Amino acid sequence: MNNPSNLLSLVEGEFGHPQVLVVGDLMLDKYVRGEVERISPEAPVPVLRAGRHSEQPGGAANVAMNLAGLGAQVTVMGFGGGDADQSALETRLRDAGVKFSNVACPGSPTTSKLRVLTGHQQLLRMDYEAKPGHSARAAATLLGQVTGVLAESSLVVLSDYAKGVLCERVCRTIIAGAGAAHVPVVVDPKGHDFARYRGATVICPDAKELATVTGGPASDLNRLLTAGQAMTAALGLEFMLVTLGEKGIAVLRPDSRRHIPAAARQVYDVSGAGDTVVAVLAVALASGVTIEAAARLANVAAGIVIGKVETVPIQRGELLGALSQELQSGSEEKVIPTEVLMARLAGWRSRGLQVVLTNGCLDLLHIGHIALLEQARRLGDRLIVAVNSDKSVRRLKGA
Repeated sequence: MNNPSNLLSLVEGEFGHPQVLVVGDLMLDKYVRGEVERISPEAPVPVLRAGRHSEQPGGAANVAMNLAGLGAQVTVMGFGGGDADQSALETRLRDAGVKFSNVACPGSPTTSKLRVLTGHQQLLRMDYEAKPGHSARAAATLLGQVTGVLAESSLVVLSDYAKGVLCERVCRTIIAGAGAAHVPVVVDPKGHDFARYRGATVICPDAKELATVTGGPASDLNRLLTAGQAMTAALGLEFMLVTLGEKGIAVLRPDSRRHIPAAARQVYDVSGAGDTVVAVLAVALASGVTIEAAARLANVAAGIVIGKVETVPIQRGELLGALSQELQSGSEEKVIPTEVLMARLAGWRSRGLQVVLTNGCLDLLHIGHIALLEQARRLGDRLIVAVNSDKSVRRLKGA
């Protein structure tokens, strides 16, 4: 499944619609955008004339949104505050076709992050969250819900943002249950100790997170990845996938490592990029893809989302487009199947290109047709020429 054309076919088929369970810290990402034209006379701070307000699922909920956008059938579980933010979060999950079963913890707010921006510049972030630690009763309720759907899942994602859901008891119980059911577990880790993820299939730290756990500098890449390989063996993992920012992704096994270079993109906002990597990795592994091919797809996807502003999940068409660029680079093929056209179209749109469509019978190409095609081509960056079917031509022109 490492062949790019095979990967393209897999993405086109929505990865076979695997059943993925996401457990972790649910968040609501809020945004206020506006214009700054002056400094406050009360204090040396900018005054924002507020304009657009928006809300997006974040944290584990963003992982679920990414998975749904790629074609997976997703269930997400975590804690909420039983408040308006939990209701808003669940509404957006429901609209995306994501199932949820969230444990309400009254007295603790649903975790949310409010970002204030002007243009591409973030001025302020305000976090609303509970103090670390939830009741044993809440954890027991969550584990009961997980047990009810675990056997039906193709893969489990543990999305840890260190907000209290994935304590040691919850992690170890889920990983043990998944192992007994032969269900792979992908972990997006946090904290100073990864021991609670022992026995997972793969954990996906970034370089800074891995350096925090291993005690070495993130700048010494060879030493860092060597320590990561040792940890992979010590924790009984099959793999460790380390995201390296502009340097790409490293896939570690106890006895080997593989580096996948990053796709060059302009960076606007890194919010949610790690969630996208985990989601693409998860859906690919659930579909039987090799870890190297899954990492390659994840790398392409990360290059897409960092080019967006705000926490925006990836869509399958965007991944198709970016992947098809690799396949079609330099290709002079003009007559293509519809599914290949749709992939190529997504790629053009992701690059901001204007696409023009014209059509005709064109059974005898004359000067009027040529004038039409030349004029249509001048209207945009790419021209699609649709040729009427034989049945359509007979209907228009007779037998």
